[in-house]
Amino acid sequence: MSELADYYRERALEYDAVYDKPERQEDLARLRALLPPLVEGCSVLEVAAGTGYWTTALATTARSVVATDFNEEPLAIARTRSYGAADVRFRTADAYDLGAVEGRYDAIFAGFFWSHVPRSDVRRFVDGLRDRVEPGGVVILADNRYVEGSNYPITRTADDGDTYQTRQLSDGRTFEVLKNFPSREQFTAEVAPAEVEWTELTYFWLATVC
Repeated sequence: MSELADYYRERALEYDAVYDKPERQEDLARLRALLPPLVEGCSVLEVAAGTGYWTTALATTARSVVATDFNEEPLAIARTRSYGAADVRFRTADAYDLGAVEGRYDAIFAGFFWSHVPRSDVRRFVDGLRDRVEPGGVVILADNRYVEGSNYPITRTADDGDTYQTRQLSDGRTFEVLKNFPSREQFTAEVAPAEVEWTELTYFWLATVC
């Protein structure tokens, strides 16, 4: 996981280019429309907020957002964005150890991080999110589906089923990045027992876990 953290720290300045892919624009617009009603009036803890791209969508209706990331570099970019009237604050925090962030929240959002969780750590990650959500609250997750030609190809599959991509930065450096693509059935089994609402788009999926 240290290589994953290194990759996203070094990629901070070019990360948002992934949202420019022409074929993904319709799905991105749908996701940005689906998220605000889920957090309307809520206190939100955002895990792996990165450069704040999704924070801007959450902040349109949320009462408050605490946006966290393991790396300070993407959060420095997130702090430059406009978030309207919502109370938006930023914290560096480990997605697997959210105890550094005070309080409990009506909603927790983790965008495009589930795919980076090793399958052996899924239960630990899920339990950590549940510990921080208020009773009756919701955990919201969004991530990629694998679409040939739009995603980096899978370059390695480990014995435990984790899949990896080889990614290259604009300066030519390469990193091996864990990137899993769960089916609805696999995801539902991994968060059980829980009530799951699943929305499947062409390039992305969105799930709410209660």
